[in-house]
Amino acid sequence: MTAPTHRVGEPAWDAWGDPTRAHRLTDDQRALISQVLGGAAATDAPRTPETELRLPRSALSPAARAALAAAVGPAHVNTRPAARLRRAGGKSTPDLLRRRAGDVAGAPDAVVSPADHDQVAAVLAACAEHGVAVVPFGGGTSVVGGVEPLRGDFAAAVCLDLRRLDRLLALDPVARTATLQAGLRTPEAEELLADYGMTLGHRPQSYEYATIGGYAATRSAGQDSAGYGRFDSMVLALRAATPRGTLDLGRAPASAAGPDLRQLLLGSEGVFGVITEVTLRVRPLPAAEHEEAWSVPDFAAGTEALRALAQGGLRPTLVRLSDPVETYVNAALAGGEAPRGCLAVVRCEGDPAHVAAAREAAATALRAVGGTPLGEEPVAHWRAGRYSAPYLRDALLDAGVLAETLETAATWTRLPGLRRAVTDALTAALSGGGAPPPPLVLCHISHVYPEGASLYFTVAAAAGPDPLERWRAAKRAAGDAIAAHGGTITHHHAVGTDHRPWLGAEVGDLGVEVLRAVKRALDPAGVLNPGKLIPEAAEPDR
Repeated sequence: MTAPTHRVGEPAWDAWGDPTRAHRLTDDQRALISQVLGGAAATDAPRTPETELRLPRSALSPAARAALAAAVGPAHVNTRPAARLRRAGGKSTPDLLRRRAGDVAGAPDAVVSPADHDQVAAVLAACAEHGVAVVPFGGGTSVVGGVEPLRGDFAAAVCLDLRRLDRLLALDPVARTATLQAGLRTPEAEELLADYGMTLGHRPQSYEYATIGGYAATRSAGQDSAGYGRFDSMVLALRAATPRGTLDLGRAPASAAGPDLRQLLLGSEGVFGVITEVTLRVRPLPAAEHEEAWSVPDFAAGTEALRALAQGGLRPTLVRLSDPVETYVNAALAGGEAPRGCLAVVRCEGDPAHVAAAREAAATALRAVGGTPLGEEPVAHWRAGRYSAPYLRDALLDAGVLAETLETAATWTRLPGLRRAVTDALTAALSGGGAPPPPLVLCHISHVYPEGASLYFTVAAAAGPDPLERWRAAKRAAGDAIAAHGGTITHHHAVGTDHRPWLGAEVGDLGVEVLRAVKRALDPAGVLNPGKLIPEAAEPDR
């Protein structure tokens, strides 16, 4: 139907996004970090120049390369070092630390770029025939090892780059649905939909780079999920290529025609098949909007207000609550004064009557717990840093500060204990034993449901001599705390490699057996995204 005109730049190989937008710490920010975390920000951490990297030669056999060239055309099988390097994994702190240290041995052996569903299917057939691991790649924003080009039992791995699948295939203004190809990045999708007066309303922090297919494959949740819903709830139909053939799933708004097989692909992380097209619910561009910030006395009070909103009849489009530490740190980094207690952010959009009613519902819930309105300015400060926060993480890494995030979700009843347990686990794992000052552990709620909510943690600590091992220990401790206190191991970052050790405990042995059976049925050669999602028969000790 149509392709976008907007394009985002190629991301940096050892940082989050556009190199021209890299953040540099101000003197005041460095002083604040040094004050809180010791001398961590006094000197710049080492960073290997790209010119000094030595990638191993491509292990792709001549026969496999010829088969892939036949599938997509020779020009779209790229074995040049620069292309392979930029598809060497995702954007977690461990990913970036490894690359900055010059560890790029795991880069894919080629980057293969199909143009449509049929070419994706041809690539999968070629990889299955020649024994080549194939790792689907959209925006590359995974922070859980989801796009790491692991080889499994195979000698070679290729990155299946979906960026050429970038079209709006159909739009039904009556049903308010749109069919989009999987490689569309969110700004491109919104540009195409805006021409028809429509929007997805899906705005995660990875908005600028993440893709439609990636959202579906990881069950993404955007910051406006209270109003628009999680991405998986927006999916009406999808198309996927597997080594065994094509799956076309979903044809009506609701169905009782057996189990919903779409759910096998939603959240499957490219392990069962490659999503190539998604039909989604879209909505008209909002006619009105309102946003404001509130100060609430403490996290418990703010949580109670969010519960009242989630269980009430009207919900804002966005509702977010920062704990006192996050409230203070975000204000200090922005050079402003933090409000007392905790900062709550509320946004309402839609038709004017809905916005007015949702705004009043939010105000009633927040006033009931002692909340005080702060106006729009704090929201503007928060929004200004919304998509630039990962660039700040890069700058902190440059300054010798280990900065990373993790998230979970639980029922309202379990939420307070879960927050305490994860905070304590992270603090203990990154403190003591002669380590630098204790870490900063920040937390916020950004996704709410009638039954519960998410918890999103941000951690900052002095990197120390072995930052990778420091973070692995902290992640193990936090994961164990989440499992022990009734949280899900991931609310929206997906499983990848990082969360796989805990998945068996969450779905049970029989659940893992079901996942393995689906894998055998759809990918009998096991070439699709090895080492992700499904726990091994004997998962290595965490």
